[in-house]
Amino acid sequence: MQASETRLAPEASASPRLTAVPPRRMLPRGPRQPRLLQSLRYALWPYASIDNTFRRYGECYTVHPLGGPPMVVFTDPEAIKEIFSGDGGELRAGEAAGPILGPIIGWHSILLLDGERHHRERRLMAPPLHGERMHVYGRLMREIADRVIDAWPIGRPFPIHHEMQAITLDVILRAVFGVDEGTRFAHIREGIVRFLAQADGPTAAFLAIQAFQVELRGLSPWGRFVRNRETIRTELLAEIGRRRREGTEGRTDILSMLIEARDEQGEPMTDPELIDEMFTLLMAGHETTATSLAWAFHHLLERPDVLEKLRAELARVVGDGPVEPQHISQLEYLDAVIKESQRLCPVATNVIRRLTRPMRIAGRDLPAGITVSACIYSTHHHPDLWPDPERFDPERFIGARPAPHTFFPFGGGIRRCIGAAFATYEMKIVLAQVLARARLRIAAGYRVRPVLRTITVAPSRGMPVVLDSRKP
Repeated sequence: MQASETRLAPEASASPRLTAVPPRRMLPRGPRQPRLLQSLRYALWPYASIDNTFRRYGECYTVHPLGGPPMVVFTDPEAIKEIFSGDGGELRAGEAAGPILGPIIGWHSILLLDGERHHRERRLMAPPLHGERMHVYGRLMREIADRVIDAWPIGRPFPIHHEMQAITLDVILRAVFGVDEGTRFAHIREGIVRFLAQADGPTAAFLAIQAFQVELRGLSPWGRFVRNRETIRTELLAEIGRRRREGTEGRTDILSMLIEARDEQGEPMTDPELIDEMFTLLMAGHETTATSLAWAFHHLLERPDVLEKLRAELARVVGDGPVEPQHISQLEYLDAVIKESQRLCPVATNVIRRLTRPMRIAGRDLPAGITVSACIYSTHHHPDLWPDPERFDPERFIGARPAPHTFFPFGGGIRRCIGAAFATYEMKIVLAQVLARARLRIAAGYRVRPVLRTITVAPSRGMPVVLDSRKP
């Protein structure tokens, strides 16, 4: 591995190593199966395993994942509020996610940093991902969506998840990496597609489990993953070097803006930092957005009444023309549809923190060294918080703003996903443009099953659909 992938952030390396596993009697009760079996159950049946554990053990329980410390899971909003608002030095998000994500996206990623290094990285990365700049990206997102829609076959099933990945990947390449059409674009895209293809394969669920991260000279699934990642890293380093030499004047892509960004001391991001943040935006921004869109199509195509109501709003607000950035804020029902889909099928199931000292959370005394989790899936399905929780009902979000401790698809507190605004904007543009131009239906005989990919839970088989008609 490269140095950028193995060196820990200063805060993480300086912190005490919390390796002692507390006795189970010190923790809330939970499943008693061996760690391997618990991890396999989650890998094979992610939503069902969480739902079954919640039904049996209630709002607080302990699980024992493979290769990590015990994890105490909470679904009570008050407990989740304590986790999100707690001291970042005592509840470390980066340290908790490190064993899972560090080998995949790199140790300089904003997701793996704690303390001042996290605050610095967040201040540098926030401006390109928020504000009026979304309008510039919005037209690009629509153009990319149109090109993909134009290639869909009529009357023949195809996986909508794969098509959403094609859209979100090209958005990453052009809006984030700043690589335009041409030979270099095709070359970089080919390498990234090969890298991401493992997220579709049978080994995807195991790539984030430390015990399975064995290279075997590039012959194992993990070894191929590392080799493909190194290819992309080499291309990105060359691109960063080119920008540093030639300058970034006139460029609006996120990579160029991050190259020019400076912290309070006037220091720029280093090349290893830029590389790991690009991998973060690639893995988190591309895959999670595409998966969220696939779930939204699943829910919409199963509910013709909701779909027609959304089409009516699009006709009223957008008319017969293309979706423009100024339309997005007026599409209230579209926003509600996306939120309800994220409630029912969050692409990530847990938000985790590592305790650096003994703490009391929700009246429970917990030892240092364990992980605590705010469980997105169980909280989003809690019958006391969401009446008839298994029903897809966007009306829940019309004229209502849920508390951040009952609805948190992007996490919460100061660690809330920095790309949430970008991802939400992209989902609205793409979903609106597809529904304005295409008449889709679920492929005959398809029954959805949630499957765990590298870092997301997605609909099985790519969510096959059929295009009946398409507007030019």
